[in-house]
Amino acid sequence: MPARALYVVAYDIRDPARLARVLAVIKAYATGGQKSVYECWLDDAALAALLAELEAVMDPEVDSLVVVRPDPPRATRTLGIATPPEDRDWFFY
Repeated sequence: MPARALYVVAYDIRDPARLARVLAVIKAYATGGQKSVYECWLDDAALAALLAELEAVMDPEVDSLVVVRPDPPRATRTLGIATPPEDRDWFFY
């Protein structure tokens, strides 16, 4: 299975009808988010599909879209007697 990576997708859509279509497309790929910023865990194929679907419904003359892949997390550093966090086999979302 191809590796997925976290992407943050944010948009500014000027027309309410296009906004509804863009929101529906992004929510189909999103794992969380709010307002006009969503988190999506995507592999290369899913990222390409998302961008193609958005291109089909957005107006590039007036709408804006940004897709950002944040830097991977770094090791946690602790000072003094602090206990580093543990990564469990499961988590609640």
